[in-house]
Amino acid sequence: MNNETLLVLSIIVLYGLVLLWYKLFGKVGLYVYVGLITVVANIEVLILVDAFGMEQTLGNVLFASIFLATDILSEKEGKAAANRAVHIGCMTMISFILISQSWLLYTPSANDWASESFHVLFTAAPRIMVASLVVYAISQKLDVWLYHAIWKATEKATLSRDRLLWVRNNGSTLTSQLVNTVLYNVLAFAGTYDVKTLISIIVAGYVIYIVTSVCDTPALYIARRMKVQDAEKVTK
Repeated sequence: MNNETLLVLSIIVLYGLVLLWYKLFGKVGLYVYVGLITVVANIEVLILVDAFGMEQTLGNVLFASIFLATDILSEKEGKAAANRAVHIGCMTMISFILISQSWLLYTPSANDWASESFHVLFTAAPRIMVASLVVYAISQKLDVWLYHAIWKATEKATLSRDRLLWVRNNGSTLTSQLVNTVLYNVLAFAGTYDVKTLISIIVAGYVIYIVTSVCDTPALYIARRMKVQDAEKVTK
């Protein structure tokens, strides 16, 4: 299976997972999803691939699914719930940095076979995670703020709170993802890749975000129609 097919399938699967987490567990499910994906995406982003004629890091679709999750929270649960998801994501990253770096302090046994790979992977991770933490906080806060600012403007213009969902979704997401793409790649990879490769990664990343933003709009409309049950009620 080629890289292009895998990327397309990953959009379908991940957006489906966002909707499934929300359907089964309500806003708590999305909080858990955001925490999980912030860790996984910052590991996956270390992989560089060629797809659709562009050199790009993986992790873009995973990060895009977080924007979908916070937009669903903004739309269905309110601004405070969306901002809480952002805070959970930040705290998850901080916790993961501390935990993963503690693994590298241990002296491995003579029979150990995994430590060398862990060192290769997680020695690079702190810079990636710190850059991601800073940019994640900025871009996600911007996304939530813009979502509600655009919503307020469209509600005033149309005299309807429900209309133009696609405008607030794409307007907030595409703007915040542009900020996310440029800042993240500069902070995480400047000096690691040459300038030409870095620019290619930034352009490729944002092209993917444009596609994923358009693709997440139907998922957001589906989520708005969902009748969900909070996790607290599910477990009773």
